[in-house]
Amino acid sequence: MQTPPLRILYEDNHLLAIDKPASVPTMGAPADRTCLVDLAKQYIKEKYDKPGNVFLGVVSRLDAPVTGIVIFARTSKAANRLCDQFRNRSVEKRYWALIDTHIDPPQGTLQHWLKRHERHRKVLISRPDANESQEALLHYRTLRDIGRHRSLLEIELLTGRKHQIRVQLSAVDCPILGDRKYGSQVKFPEGIALHSRSLQIQHPVQQRSITIEAPVPNYWPRQVNEFAAQQAK
Repeated sequence: MQTPPLRILYEDNHLLAIDKPASVPTMGAPADRTCLVDLAKQYIKEKYDKPGNVFLGVVSRLDAPVTGIVIFARTSKAANRLCDQFRNRSVEKRYWALIDTHIDPPQGTLQHWLKRHERHRKVLISRPDANESQEALLHYRTLRDIGRHRSLLEIELLTGRKHQIRVQLSAVDCPILGDRKYGSQVKFPEGIALHSRSLQIQHPVQQRSITIEAPVPNYWPRQVNEFAAQQAK
């Protein structure tokens, strides 16, 4: 599969934010697959004619089938300060997700304890007292009903666990469209219907707040793109 050109969302001497396409891992891909950090390094190398290796610190990741904002640090100082923000939960992360039902209540908070199942390469709901279980918290609200059965949700992550949104929505019988790993029976054109929509951080050097937003992929339902356009006005 051919990788689409990089869409740069924000760039300065300290940061690089990219709109990740579906099916591209953030990092750690096998030798025969492209990963986003390698594409980003190549972009920096070619644009600025940099000799030798390019430094990019990975401070946020998305699962391969998920789209949207991934931010890299271009200096070690920026990487350390951004990692502190993510660790201290001072970063505001919002996602959009399409589910094949209407969630009840239409807004609320989900709290679960999660545990990795390495053999099946999944994350499972666990007990609070289980060994290596981690608390997972998120807020959600319904932005719009899409037809008779589907809903568009906005999700604010309060913790950053592996596969967190996917597992928690599946646990309340609201799997994300296209996410067969976590219970969806519905096909989606590319990847799954989970998109990292906006990210608010404190600039690691310039002492100001930055909000980065990623457009919804054009293969999402027309009603979603129309709603996003209305919000932008």
